[in-house]
Amino acid sequence: MSHGPSTEKNKIVPILFNSRDRFAAAQGERERRRGPDRRTRVARALVYGNFNPRRLGPRRTGEERIGAIDWYHPWWLVIGTLIITLCASDAVLTEVLISRGAYELNPLLAPLVHGSGALFVFVKVGLTGFGVVLLTLLSRLKAFGSLPVALLLYCVLVGYGMLIAYELHLLRLL
Repeated sequence: MSHGPSTEKNKIVPILFNSRDRFAAAQGERERRRGPDRRTRVARALVYGNFNPRRLGPRRTGEERIGAIDWYHPWWLVIGTLIITLCASDAVLTEVLISRGAYELNPLLAPLVHGSGALFVFVKVGLTGFGVVLLTLLSRLKAFGSLPVALLLYCVLVGYGMLIAYELHLLRLL
């Protein structure tokens, strides 16, 4: 008695995630997972997971790793976007101020200012973007045992706001 092509659907697929799975496969043990490998449709999984997040918080008590959650509040996107926008504004204002006789105080970026302006803006915004992503990933953790990392994002935002205000003040003076 044949039920059609259902045998392909229930075919056992080896999925070796970690050393324990590889060890079991080497010992000849059979894989217990059935069905097609769902990890082959990455784009669909990303879109679906974005609108239907599963891990809004850690699953176990004491689990405070970076990968403990896969969804962050949209507020962090707003904060990150504001920081990047202010960073780009700072880079443009720095270029304008330098053309009027100011100089860059940051010793890492000072050599780039006198070269290509586009490279300066790209490096400055890229480094800041990397930092914002890292701080957002760590936003639920505590730095130095008691300081919430999320507070650092707010401090960076306020710092950039003050820097832009200072640069606008300098533009009026020059």
